[in-house]
Amino acid sequence: MILRPLVAALLASQFAFMAMPLLADTQRISPELEKKVIEWRRDLHQHPELSNREFRTSKLVAAHLKKLGMTVQTDIAHTGVVAILDSGKPGPLLALRADMDGLPVVEQTDLPFRSEAKGEYRGKEVGVMHACGHDLHVAMLMGAAEYLSKNKAQLTGKVMFIFQPAEEGAPAGEEGGAELMLKEGLFAKSKPEAIFGIHVWSAANVGVVKYRQGPLMASSDQFQITVKGKQTHGSAPWAGVDPIVAAAQIVNNVQTIVSRQINITRAPAVVSFGIVEGGVRNNIIPDEVYLEGTIRNFDMGIRQQIFGLLTQAAEASAAVTGATADVKILEGYPVTLNDPALTRRSLPILQQVAGIEKVEESALVTGAEDFSFYALETPGLFVFLGVTPEGQDAAKAPANHSPFFYADEKALKTGTELYVNWALSYPSMQE
Repeated sequence: MILRPLVAALLASQFAFMAMPLLADTQRISPELEKKVIEWRRDLHQHPELSNREFRTSKLVAAHLKKLGMTVQTDIAHTGVVAILDSGKPGPLLALRADMDGLPVVEQTDLPFRSEAKGEYRGKEVGVMHACGHDLHVAMLMGAAEYLSKNKAQLTGKVMFIFQPAEEGAPAGEEGGAELMLKEGLFAKSKPEAIFGIHVWSAANVGVVKYRQGPLMASSDQFQITVKGKQTHGSAPWAGVDPIVAAAQIVNNVQTIVSRQINITRAPAVVSFGIVEGGVRNNIIPDEVYLEGTIRNFDMGIRQQIFGLLTQAAEASAAVTGATADVKILEGYPVTLNDPALTRRSLPILQQVAGIEKVEESALVTGAEDFSFYALETPGLFVFLGVTPEGQDAAKAPANHSPFFYADEKALKTGTELYVNWALSYPSMQE
């Protein structure tokens, strides 16, 4: 009985959210512009570049934006390109973002424009592929830039176009991505009132748009633990300190962080070990063991709590055996948070562009995105755009990052129109 008013209130709130009126006018791109977007995408797909090495891509983007008459800044965060479209009329500054980098993956599709590009990754020559769909992101935002520049009379305020390098992570020893763009002053002179981003998604059919209020994608952090003992012969373990036993205790005890020590009713979390290295011979107890793993989480407060508990568990577990544990937490991407008010105001745009039947609420995603850095600075909305062809089971489609990743180019029109309508409609969005 006590829960009924709460349930009713939640249902009413959800109904009100989903029943917001649609936009009166939705802008559609022409077949000619759609053809251009497809051509750009195919060119980019055939010529992918790794993180912080997007030289050809950035030149292509910058040349296009300059041709449209925009103010263009290049070489931000190594290869990033930023352009401003000024309507000449008072109004807000809005930002639209696309990421540009490919992955060290050998493409195994049969596309006529498949990648045969090579690059260097961790000192080795590797195949390079747009296995995550960033080629589509760039092409869609290039298309939106062209549409908006040619229809500037419909705009108010300014639009910032952000073509970002290194979303997949900068090479070892380098900085990159959204964090470096902000560090180099992306929002220093003028901070946008809001920022929008799209990620193509093989786990949904073409044209489906998935959104979520609040946390959407997890934070992603790395931990490294060096367990130090004292080497000795395996037949006389009492003569040394066994870091392998200590490491085993650490692996076991860390499992209690998520299962017993944090409030998982607030948000899910994952702590996983991916590397356990130590020892060279069966009868030698080594000096040290190295452990490495990942932390995923959807709450920034719990994230910090996990950092502390992990350090405590490792140090205490090692100490019990006479060993020591040196713990390093390498902070990666924060939680990707969709601003609730901005998400509510944007829902009619999603529904009108994609169709009400193709707009769905997303589940939490334990993958991570560095769009999260922008969304900590200003209200942000990040959505997924389905790219698996109709009639195929999207749950069985090759995932993003697969060498078989495939994107139906029909999605390009939907994504381009989302960018366009966000820019045109933002000033008049109402709660």
